[in-house]
Amino acid sequence: MDGQMDGPGAGARHPTAYGWRAKIGVIVPPTNTVNEAEWNLMAPEGVSVHATRMPLHDGASGGEGKRRLYEDIGQATGYLAEAGLDAIAYGCTAGSMVQPVSEPGDFMGGIAGVPCVTTAASLVAAAGVLGADRIAIATPYHDALNEHEARFFTEAGFEVTSIAGLGIGADGPGDYVRIARTDRDHIARHVVNSDTGDADLLLVSCTDFPVLGLIPELEDRLGKPVITSNQATFWATLRAAGIGDRFEAFGALLKNH
Repeated sequence: MDGQMDGPGAGARHPTAYGWRAKIGVIVPPTNTVNEAEWNLMAPEGVSVHATRMPLHDGASGGEGKRRLYEDIGQATGYLAEAGLDAIAYGCTAGSMVQPVSEPGDFMGGIAGVPCVTTAASLVAAAGVLGADRIAIATPYHDALNEHEARFFTEAGFEVTSIAGLGIGADGPGDYVRIARTDRDHIARHVVNSDTGDADLLLVSCTDFPVLGLIPELEDRLGKPVITSNQATFWATLRAAGIGDRFEAFGALLKNH
């Protein structure tokens, strides 16, 4: 009969959707080509990923800059909310680094009526569940953005033992398209060189940095958990949507928590 469907979606809350277990949404910057790809690689059967884009913002901006950030987040959240999703994320690391850390997600949740998270809040939560007090950070960014990021995590209660970037963005926002094009071997060397022996975990920042497939190798080499912007945001969004699946291939965070 038309409208009926056999298989795992049959009898579920929305049997005509691919996301018969959950539908999750993510807001990404306009040039980002890694976030959605990595989320779809991680998504378990029955969970569908839905995305929209919004302008890039600097989370360090106050006043008028913060007003514009929330204006754009609100509009993008409203677009995704119309799809009847179970949870929504703002998938931008630097853009979501505002204090208090829960404020942007709470703002989004008030619009969407479903749980909402941000990358910055997800990284803080991930480091917390992994029991980290001291974190080393690897980024693709330039020094000014790294300073903002180090300050954010310090204010969130962590000791930042080191932060190292690749300098991308020093010539302006148009430079950011280079992040997704960074060679995987270059990324791996950069992450390993960014570690300090006294760090409890290594945090790899930026949702446009293609790190997902390197996480198990990096954890083995470093002997500590590695969390990334996309991995942590996906983990937080999945859990917010009520999906408790664990995964072997994407690092200690998704394997054990």
